[in-house]
Amino acid sequence: MAALRRALVIIDVQNDYFTAGGPLEIQYPDRHESLANITKAIDLAEAQGMLVAVVQHQYPAGAPVFAEGSEGWKLHPEISARRKDSWKHIVKSYASVFAGTDFEAWLRSNDIEAITVVGYMTNNCDLATAAAAEPLGFEVEVLSDASGAVHLANEAGQVGAQQLHETLMVLLHSNFATVTTTNDWIHAVESGAALPKGDLGSSAVQGQAAFAPVA
Repeated sequence: MAALRRALVIIDVQNDYFTAGGPLEIQYPDRHESLANITKAIDLAEAQGMLVAVVQHQYPAGAPVFAEGSEGWKLHPEISARRKDSWKHIVKSYASVFAGTDFEAWLRSNDIEAITVVGYMTNNCDLATAAAAEPLGFEVEVLSDASGAVHLANEAGQVGAQQLHETLMVLLHSNFATVTTTNDWIHAVESGAALPKGDLGSSAVQGQAAFAPVA
């Protein structure tokens, strides 16, 4: 079986997600642990000769977050230190990496079959990118410990970052992506083994059994 032709996509690993007390400070998983896993994925991708895309979200100067040219807009130093000229650089203004960019064209021109998503946030850009890939025919892998979420509260209710992140991992694995850990992904890439993939039907059946009332 031929190895899957992947591209590693590093989504929005920017300083605003690491600003202590800032509105976008990643809360779960621990942002320093997820960053360490992101860099592990980068190192593996480089060792394997995998294509890499690095993405930055950008708003106009003066915006409260990701303002063009601001310190918060810049890539985290761990990413900028590893960045190479061979990487595809994408600047976006929507949640999905596909929206308003040449990302799809770049993937197709390089015969990419699957994207491996790392970075932030689980509850916005990672989710939107995975969902956007489905009708385009790209497979998606999301590394659960190389991404992260924030606490959310609004008129519809509130949810903590851990519950949000874990729930979205289950959701993504039920249809939009293969969810795995960084170490398991590394093993799969190095060995050529297939990662276990979920689907909506079996996830619904297992969910029905898991929440069946006790007789």
